Amino acid sequence: MATSAFTMSDLRQLTEGFRPSSLAVPAVILLILTMLILPLPAVMLDVLFTLNILLALLVIMVAINTATPMEFSSFPTVILFSTMLRLGLNVASTRVVLLEGHTGGDAAGRVIEAFGAFVIGGNYVVGFIVFAILMIINFIVITKGAGRSSEVAARFTLDAMPGRQMAIDADLNAGVIDQDEAKARRALVSQESDFYGTMDGASKFVRGDAVAGILILLINLIGGVTIGLLQYDLSFDQATKAYVLLTIGDGLVAQIPALILSLSTALIVTRVTTSESAPEQAANQLANPAAFYIAGSILILLGLIPGMPNLVFLILGSCALGLGYMSRQKLALAAAQEERAAIESPQQDAGGAPAAKDPNDVGWDDAAQVDVVSLELGYGLIPMVDEANGGRLLNRIKGIRKKLSAEMGFLLPSIRIRDNLDNAPDSYSIIINGSVRGSGTIESGREMAINPGNVLTQIEGTPAKEPAFGLDAVWIDPADREYAQASGYTVVDPGTVIATHLNAVIQNNAAELMTFDVAQELLDRIEQTSPKLIEDLVPEKLSLGAVVQILQNLLNESVPLRDMRTILETLAGEVSRTQNPQALTAAVRPKLGRLIVQQIIGGEETLPVMTLEPDLEQLLNELVGRSENTEEIALEPNLADGLFQSVRESVQQLEDQELPAVIVVSPLIRPWLARLLRRVTKDLTVMSYVEIPEDQAIRVISTISINRTGENAEPAAV
Repeated sequence: MATSAFTMSDLRQLTEGFRPSSLAVPAVILLILTMLILPLPAVMLDVLFTLNILLALLVIMVAINTATPMEFSSFPTVILFSTMLRLGLNVASTRVVLLEGHTGGDAAGRVIEAFGAFVIGGNYVVGFIVFAILMIINFIVITKGAGRSSEVAARFTLDAMPGRQMAIDADLNAGVIDQDEAKARRALVSQESDFYGTMDGASKFVRGDAVAGILILLINLIGGVTIGLLQYDLSFDQATKAYVLLTIGDGLVAQIPALILSLSTALIVTRVTTSESAPEQAANQLANPAAFYIAGSILILLGLIPGMPNLVFLILGSCALGLGYMSRQKLALAAAQEERAAIESPQQDAGGAPAAKDPNDVGWDDAAQVDVVSLELGYGLIPMVDEANGGRLLNRIKGIRKKLSAEMGFLLPSIRIRDNLDNAPDSYSIIINGSVRGSGTIESGREMAINPGNVLTQIEGTPAKEPAFGLDAVWIDPADREYAQASGYTVVDPGTVIATHLNAVIQNNAAELMTFDVAQELLDRIEQTSPKLIEDLVPEKLSLGAVVQILQNLLNESVPLRDMRTILETLAGEVSRTQNPQALTAAVRPKLGRLIVQQIIGGEETLPVMTLEPDLEQLLNELVGRSENTEEIALEPNLADGLFQSVRESVQQLEDQELPAVIVVSPLIRPWLARLLRRVTKDLTVMSYVEIPEDQAIRVISTISINRTGENAEPAAV
């Protein structure tokens, strides 16, 4: 029979991740159970009571010196274990007091005896009253106040959580923060809600601890006196002296840490979050010269009244005036340093002394850079981004950025939203790289009814143009929405109008968003899975600038970059033949043919296409083939006008039939014809024969032909 031995590797697996600190919690739980079940010797009680006081002092010192409550996020757990440890000690000490209290004051240890004798001071009645006052202060003032503060803080924190989450999303959409900082802020908001919610429950432990202390005091006192009278035949005076001393000592040695822990709880939940600890806040905010002057003057006036403790009032009043003078000097020095820093230049003259800054100097801070994409709103449209008042524009812009990033294959830059007082109150502008690419006017409080071209009846309203696609529209009241929809109109709210326009502008100018940084990010992501591909291609064989130009060429014709691996593999295979970005772009497109076709027809099986008349296509092939530079190819004016007119009519017919506009031509003229026809319409896709997959079904729905007149007309550069 096979046997197995316990090896060192097995031991390492068992002990992997083990830390001595991981035994702390089980050890505390075992200690509490021991105190609840087994009797402890007096010496052990002395050690544990002293340890309890030390733990309470440690907790309050940490609470005082934390700048934010989240720096002490383990505080609720500390409260739980501290409370259970103290109650366990109460049970253990009660057992000893009731069993051994008749033997003398040190029956439950020297700590309990010392605390009891110190408070009683020879008078048991006074000592008992002082102890009762201590418990009242802890239970009614500190514990109750801390519990109420915890409850209010938890409620307000949880109520504010959705608004804070939306504020983070707004900052992210506006480009104020990046994804990593947004993730960290969301985690902090979640932690704060958990912390204050837990503190609301943990404060109940503190309150329950105070109640338990009162009950234990009564049990020790009544039970001890009864046991002394009945079991040990002590007189009432002897029993009272013995058990009152032990009861007060036991209660005091437990209530002092409880009082400290209650105070720590109050400190944590009443903190105003800043970058300073509580002592720093108090020192900075109480250092008010005027307050010291007034308070000191009042004390001095009181010290001049006959019969008052004149010396004490005069000394403390003078100290307050002195502190006020020192605070004023400190504030004046700080102001002088700030003023000096404002007028001094960081540069120095030849002698080494700081040179005064010329107010006419201009620095790089004065040369502000434009945002890649921004949306400027007139002041009348600002409520549209205020989520507290129902504005949903921020969420829609976030959705557009996410959708377009997924469609195009690269992360769009943040879209910054800001107000512009130069705009009309109800107008907006869409700006890309500092120039306005789209603008429109919104009628606040109304909705836009868009005429798709087949409405049943015309409705009344303020005439307008849908800004994204130029369709006829009217502004209507929200109450007329259902009637407009029944009449065949498409009704959208103002936020959707702006968002749709922004979506169209970004798609039409996607190439300008492809920068060197974005291209490098794409390459870095591919390098994580295919490092050899990037290493052999960029920058060894092809520069980053050439890659950027190729990607811009693809985006100019609405080709997505989702299949970046295929693009780079094609470039790696073709770069040995040519370095021309235009030729490399033409080589990449056939490899992306399926993606291009799918983007045009979606899930349809047949691709409807247009073709050129054979004579016209042959003419254009000869024209392009003879030219060395396709940027300078000239067409006869009549030929150009006829071609443009025929293309416009064909595209309009396809739009009426709700079919995509696709024209298929030879590979030689495709790049040139695509650039030429882009000036006529942006709704046309120009493909070459080799870009259509072999198994893709196509249907020729029209042929573009022109009537050439005026053969002797002068050619025109197009």
